Amino acid sequence: MSDSTEDVPSPKSAPDDRSLNGPFDVSEANAVRPYVDLGGVKIVPREGLHLRLEVEEGTKRVVAVGLDYAGSTLQVQPFAAPRSSGLWHEIRAQIADQIRRQGGTTQERSGPFGPELLADIPVVAPGQPQSSRVARFVGVDGPRWFLRGVIAGEGAVNAQAAAQIEDLFRSVVVVRGGTPMPPRDLIPLHVPAQAAGPSVGTPLNGV
Repeated sequence: MSDSTEDVPSPKSAPDDRSLNGPFDVSEANAVRPYVDLGGVKIVPREGLHLRLEVEEGTKRVVAVGLDYAGSTLQVQPFAAPRSSGLWHEIRAQIADQIRRQGGTTQERSGPFGPELLADIPVVAPGQPQSSRVARFVGVDGPRWFLRGVIAGEGAVNAQAAAQIEDLFRSVVVVRGGTPMPPRDLIPLHVPAQAAGPSVGTPLNGV
């Protein structure tokens, strides 16, 4: 008889209204709404929104989508996940452990998407006194995908700004695709068709 719990599936973590109010699976998205297609995610243009793609230096692979909006930043990453279980509970614990190892602190709390981490992360710059930054780590388990968000700037400390950036996270559409992928693999992201190259910085103003 084994006392191992490694194979026990973790429950999904998501708002009860996720399928209605987001973050959305592509099968749930508004078909007539204009989106910026980034592969694994689609983003709704809105006034004042600026898009940055984070590119891995060696491979030139897009590894995250950065969104600057209303004094806040939101980084999103979509990952493959099991059909019937979630990733956020396990990943949240790993993030907290990693931040503690860096000398930072985390506080778990209940947010609009479920459990989230409020983190105080050390910032070390050569020749500068040590400082820290505040960030919120949020996560949503969807159908066969997991969407992670990191909120910094005003949205991490100011309630009104937080509501604006949370609405932006809600509007993200995840495109899992039908290709078999191991859980935790990053769903491929790409530069939008209208961009010239991988180091894109594009304002996404609504029309």
